[in-house]
Amino acid sequence: MSYVAKRDALWFLRKRAYTVFVARELTSVFVAWAIVFLILLLDAAVNGGDFRAFAAFAAQPWVIGLNLLTLAATVFHTITFLNLAPKATVVRLDGWRVPAFLIQGGNHSLWVLVSAIVAFFVLRGA
Repeated sequence: MSYVAKRDALWFLRKRAYTVFVARELTSVFVAWAIVFLILLLDAAVNGGDFRAFAAFAAQPWVIGLNLLTLAATVFHTITFLNLAPKATVVRLDGWRVPAFLIQGGNHSLWVLVSAIVAFFVLRGA
């Protein structure tokens, strides 16, 4: 008879780091929805799809709610992903290791800058 270890289905709730890890991985589902939604938008706008039908679909309350949840999930995903960069990337300049806060700060600053540029062009056309 062999030993079978008990499995704990809620193992990730034992430590905050595990919970954040699992939550970040689950937000990938919302990232996938955002990609699908953008592909549907591009199809409606560029390839002669019915833009009015897409607009009616996007105006439904459940789609708006899902997109707001998706926004929150992707922001969480992005922040936690960018915070991991110093652990995955070691940057050395002439033998000096760049501190983690500079790598994180650069990542977050670039994210804010790119978001502001995109928002400028999107909101300018509205």
